[in-house]
Amino acid sequence: MISQQQCQNATILIVDDQMTNILLLESILQSAGYAHIHSTQDPTQVVSLVKELNPDLICLDIRMPQINGFQVMGQLKIIQKDMFLPILVLTSEDDRETRLRALESGAKDFLHKPFDKIEVLMRIRNLLEASLLNRTITQQKDTLEETVQERTQQLKETQLEIVHRLAQAAEHRDNETGSHIVRMSHYALILGRACGMNEEECDNLFHATPMHDVGKLGIPDKILLKPGKLDADEWEIMKQHTVIGGQLLSNSQSPVLQMGETIALTHHERWDGSGYPNRLAGEDIPLVGRICAVADVFDALSSKRCYKEPWPLEKVLQELRALSGVQFDPRLIEMFDELLPVVLDIQRTHSDVDIPQFNLTEASYLA
Repeated sequence: MISQQQCQNATILIVDDQMTNILLLESILQSAGYAHIHSTQDPTQVVSLVKELNPDLICLDIRMPQINGFQVMGQLKIIQKDMFLPILVLTSEDDRETRLRALESGAKDFLHKPFDKIEVLMRIRNLLEASLLNRTITQQKDTLEETVQERTQQLKETQLEIVHRLAQAAEHRDNETGSHIVRMSHYALILGRACGMNEEECDNLFHATPMHDVGKLGIPDKILLKPGKLDADEWEIMKQHTVIGGQLLSNSQSPVLQMGETIALTHHERWDGSGYPNRLAGEDIPLVGRICAVADVFDALSSKRCYKEPWPLEKVLQELRALSGVQFDPRLIEMFDELLPVVLDIQRTHSDVDIPQFNLTEASYLA
């Protein structure tokens, strides 16, 4: 409910080419306690005054020189678009055509000349209540939308934190470091951008990449942690980590987890069709799976592991190029070569010296 005090504190703009009319309205309003009254005889100044004052009510004459009230309302519609236009038309005309045109132009009510004090105060009070109530509802709507956005962002960050901690748990179980999935995410991100993925897709890719090996949580320790070479039966069980990962992440409504499911299931497929689990080939392998395959192998070869020293950069690149068109998408290997300065910068920034906490804002890296 809008109070009398709120109405009296409202901002009112009077537009009339006749000073007599302005002074009369000002006198009526001031005697009723209205404190914020502005006026102009120049209709060409209305738009700038509305931008400056943001009035709660505009009392607008129809018949004025230079531009008339209809034209003024047309200008106000442009700057305020779908907003509520609190316009009270001042007119001595009472014909149906003028009324309909004024309403069509944006007028909300009419005041007839000569002015009747009681009618002036009632119509202005009624229209101010509508205007102020509309503003209150709009402000509440904006506040609610901001709150929803904040809560949604908080929920997203919480979900992503859980996802990344789960991914780190899988990596640590396999004697990997947290840096591996961080570097992989950055490599995948720059490749995704190079492939023309949009920013939302790239953001999802950045956060989904760490889940590529989450299925290793379902592999028995005696196989996952075996120091020697796996036998044929053990290798078949190990390959099931792709299927297990896809199952763990399946049936989610989250775009990140949906992409994570695809990556977990397809990052060991090979361009020539000899990969696993489904022996997909070429572009039948989802792009995100192909991207993560390159990022994963590059980081594995160029990083120190408990079972090996890091390969020299040139040897790693030779291996990737040798496997282009065999294990990897040839176009991605070409892009990776072109992006090498950025790749090396990522590698230096996210070394294995310290195991980092995954930064949820890092998807903007090198944007």
